[in-house]
Amino acid sequence: MSEPLLQVENLTKHYPLASGIFRNTLPVIRAVENVSFSVEAGETLCIVGESGCGKSTIARLLMRLVEPTGGRVLIDGTDIAGLKREALHAWRRRMQMVFQDPYSSLNPRLTAGQIITEPAENFERLSREQRNMLAADLLQKVGMSPEMMHRLPSELSGGQRQRLGIARALALRPSLIIADEAVSALDVSVQAQILNLLLDLQQQMGIAFVFISHDLGVVEHIAHRVAVMYLGRIVELASCEVLFARPVHPYTEALIAAAPVPDPTRVRLQPPVEGEMPSPINPPTGCAFHPRCPLAVERCRIEVPPLVPMADGRVVACHVRAPATDVPGQPDVAANSSPQTIAGLGVL
Repeated sequence: MSEPLLQVENLTKHYPLASGIFRNTLPVIRAVENVSFSVEAGETLCIVGESGCGKSTIARLLMRLVEPTGGRVLIDGTDIAGLKREALHAWRRRMQMVFQDPYSSLNPRLTAGQIITEPAENFERLSREQRNMLAADLLQKVGMSPEMMHRLPSELSGGQRQRLGIARALALRPSLIIADEAVSALDVSVQAQILNLLLDLQQQMGIAFVFISHDLGVVEHIAHRVAVMYLGRIVELASCEVLFARPVHPYTEALIAAAPVPDPTRVRLQPPVEGEMPSPINPPTGCAFHPRCPLAVERCRIEVPPLVPMADGRVVACHVRAPATDVPGQPDVAANSSPQTIAGLGVL
């Protein structure tokens, strides 16, 4: 069996609240804590969770825009988390990023053609004819006219700017694209266009995506697998179909139940989860979700639940729904437990 394109092992990022001699004595912000997952070539892994759970930090860690506190990020078996500047430069061709804001992520002084060809010129010298051909080809791939290469970002709509950001990411023909809330700033109709574009490009070019989003409707449309994060940790990871058909972790249930449904006659019968996500500076002991979880038991307040594989292929970190004794061939604890739906988490 071939190794995955991307392998993340125990990735951790702590931000100290002070520098200098006080760096090791004051509390730290535990933005990401021991996160592990893998992505196969041509696969889309979506990472979801409330604001502040560490999704965007993971994106920056994967791109080495910030340095990890611990853990490994392997591309085709090479740990890029430990590479120095010169060695890392060569691996930049393999991974690119589409940023959340299509207005601030583009240089307003460069034309669309210059924005697209700039990444390629960081690796090789191109003639004017080669630059124009590259820009025209990529603009066509993302559904824009080649004549737009002479326009500035201020002359483009929000959807066109995001298409331009995708074209820039494609300039080096990467194997992996990190998309951080790539459609959240766009209108719903434009979101659908961009999502369909990403799916088409994935089929044509075999690109793998790590897609970060808070919109579960978007996630259900584009994901092969979904990782649910809470306070810097993954609490459930499963295929998209399995996760949405029968979530196991109480927090995953809460996210799905809180997602808006286009049915004005539907009434939520369950009260919303009380409280807010705890501070990453002083996280709760044990399971971080236990202060808000209606299923919490004493063990949840003391012991951090490990990610446990279940019979249907998912992994879940929950003492109640996925105890460590759950193995293939044995009864599924989650299926036998009494159903309890958690609704109304509010803003994700």
